[in-house]
Amino acid sequence: MLSLESEADGTVAVVGRLDAAQAPAAQTFLDRLSGPVVLDCTRLDYISSAGLGVLLKTQKRLMANAGRLRLRGVSRHVRDILVYSGFDQIIEIEAAP
Repeated sequence: MLSLESEADGTVAVVGRLDAAQAPAAQTFLDRLSGPVVLDCTRLDYISSAGLGVLLKTQKRLMANAGRLRLRGVSRHVRDILVYSGFDQIIEIEAAP
């Protein structure tokens, strides 16, 4: 299960698993956002290749409109997935404290 919630400061909290079953809903939510977007991944438990595709598509769309995507509070496990897949080269990633 996945939940995406807009926070008061404009950050989007990502909670749960971003996998193939949740990717379409996540993409629909993220497609409505513009400008610089910060995803708080503190409570993101897992991301699959489908979830990576959502992030990539969102980053490309935002960059085409002078925006960008930043991931904040990324756990070690999720960060490893992002680094192994090369996403640390295209998306700004802040590790969890």
